Amino acid sequence: MSIAPIIRTVQVKVDPARAFDLFATRMAQWWPKGGTIGKAPHADVIIEPRPGGRWFERDAEGNETQWGHVLAWEPPSRLLLAWQISTAWRYDPSLLTEVELTFAPADGGTLVTLEHRHLERFGADAAAHAQRLGGGWPTRLAAFAHLAEAMA
Repeated sequence: MSIAPIIRTVQVKVDPARAFDLFATRMAQWWPKGGTIGKAPHADVIIEPRPGGRWFERDAEGNETQWGHVLAWEPPSRLLLAWQISTAWRYDPSLLTEVELTFAPADGGTLVTLEHRHLERFGADAAAHAQRLGGGWPTRLAAFAHLAEAMA
């Protein structure tokens, strides 16, 4: 079974380098509190800036919950992340779907494109989970765009 990737876009009024930086280094500021998989709300969401780097959240007590890892780190144009969060909203090191972000110059700002692919790897619940993710990514991108506008 193959499931079409989720593709969502948002345009922000900052240049690609700034958009990349805000997405990758300030995720904790735009990802909604309580919208992560840790037991407590996140204090930070960290993407280590290198291929092989970890992607994880840290709560106020210092507890870390893994989300995945960095597959490609190519500022200012591309970030490829391994999403390793299961349909049960838990980290699963045996699962790997991909979230690719591209940052392209557009009309005095940046067109940010998110593609979440290989969704069939979620298994029996893949179609329903893809629908949930497809509804969630626009909210996350809107929150990112709001931060980018505030930081412009």
